[in-house]
Amino acid sequence: MTTTVYILNGPNLNLLGKRQPEIYGHDTLADVEATCTELGEKIGITTRLLQSNWEGQIIDWIHEARDAAQGIIINPAALTHTSVAVLDALNTFDGPVLEVHISNVHQRESFRHHSYVSQRADGVVAGFGIEGYALALRRMGRLLA
Repeated sequence: MTTTVYILNGPNLNLLGKRQPEIYGHDTLADVEATCTELGEKIGITTRLLQSNWEGQIIDWIHEARDAAQGIIINPAALTHTSVAVLDALNTFDGPVLEVHISNVHQRESFRHHSYVSQRADGVVAGFGIEGYALALRRMGRLLA
């Protein structure tokens, strides 16, 4: 059986590398995908990286993951702080869920300090740039072993 992990990315992450590089760096979402694909191959995990600016699409992918994936890594972006619907969808997923943030959200505006997703997440990585995805994927590999 193949181990599959969905790596879900929320609003504006399609602009990674172009939007506020002083906060998010110069790496792109394609760089994240390449890193995760390469690492996944080394540790025996097939990754499926997806990004949407639409909350409903993120929810649909979480529902899809119930049958197609053993784990979810999610960077919900702004949906972190606003979406009970994403939390409710994640609560229907039986496998491990890891939350990733490129910036250290706790050093930013106070509204970014609260995460609905953290109520479901088995772990949170924040402030390590795109390296946080690799850290989360390594941890996911251990959780699924």
